[in-house]
Amino acid sequence: MRIGVVAPARTVSRESSLRVAGFMALTYPEHDIVFHPQCYLEEGHFAGSDAVRAAAFLEFANDPGFDAIWFARGGYGSNRILHEVMPKLNASAGHKTYAGFSDMGFLLGALYARRIGRSVHASMASSLGRNDPGDATAWALGWLIDKDRRGLDPSLADGRPAAAFNLSILDALIGTPWLPDLTDHVLMIEEVGEPLYRIDRMLFTMAHATQLQGIAGVRLGKVTAITDNGEQEGSYSFGETVEQMIVRWCREMGVPYLGAAEIGHVKLNRVVPFGIF
Repeated sequence: MRIGVVAPARTVSRESSLRVAGFMALTYPEHDIVFHPQCYLEEGHFAGSDAVRAAAFLEFANDPGFDAIWFARGGYGSNRILHEVMPKLNASAGHKTYAGFSDMGFLLGALYARRIGRSVHASMASSLGRNDPGDATAWALGWLIDKDRRGLDPSLADGRPAAAFNLSILDALIGTPWLPDLTDHVLMIEEVGEPLYRIDRMLFTMAHATQLQGIAGVRLGKVTAITDNGEQEGSYSFGETVEQMIVRWCREMGVPYLGAAEIGHVKLNRVVPFGIF
């Protein structure tokens, strides 16, 4: 297998790419990983301009010499290239697996909406040594190369189709043509770096989105690095936990809250293939 790495949002360091290449050489020596030179570019917040990031993604996605696209890093930016890349994906792009999470949910969602390739929520190619000691990277590679099920979220054992998103990315996709039809899917959500009031507001949008009517239920992944609500009394004086919020909004949405999912911006970020696998 030959895995191509592109950075549709933020840049990665050469050190991080060497780290994951070394990890792969030790664990899967018969397979190749190739980082596009675009991954190392810096233009303000982004790994190159919108046009450069779009061109890099299309180059690797449309290349029949690659079997999978492993996204390098999240941050912000993949939504800005959707209108450019989605109409230009060819038949070779449709045979690939695309893996990542966080901001990459824009691309994973858009690809799944168009039934192009196989979208997978998984750790990214820069996670190793940052918030991942190696487990999540091994799970991602295991699924990409061997369809190794050991890294899958345990709840997937029920056999129902699923999809996983960062909540803020899901919130941004609602009302756009890039949100896939998730009828009968278990929707898994996670979040990082938001205050509780914003999490509650995004859950309100999720609960009232007509595009999400018909989902089978919701699972809550890890919600980490919660920031200050800006209230005088203290940082976490919102009055509800995230789980209490999700139970309340699921009730208003008319779907079951199905419990926890082992996904998020954490060390042990499980793999969630979109749909049936």
